[in-house]
Amino acid sequence: MLMKNWKQLKSELLQNKSVKKEYDRLTPRYKAISALISARIKQGITQKELARKTETKQSAIARFEAGNVNPSLGFLEKIAGVMGYGINISLSK
Repeated sequence: MLMKNWKQLKSELLQNKSVKKEYDRLTPRYKAISALISARIKQGITQKELARKTETKQSAIARFEAGNVNPSLGFLEKIAGVMGYGINISLSK
């Protein structure tokens, strides 16, 4: 059996309409998570330090970064704010 690379597998999976619909629904959440993780790492801040600065627990930051919670806009703003960033929201069709 030949191993597929991620791009091939993703392409095949997204041909399924229900998979594509769920992927599209979750994309904004994962883009936000990825952007905030990148900002944290770029600034050399650990999850523990970020938790302290946002007055939350490290486990809450870990759950957020793993995509295991649906973060509120307030939570996203708080995380971004302590790192010197703002949140931009746009609507699209």
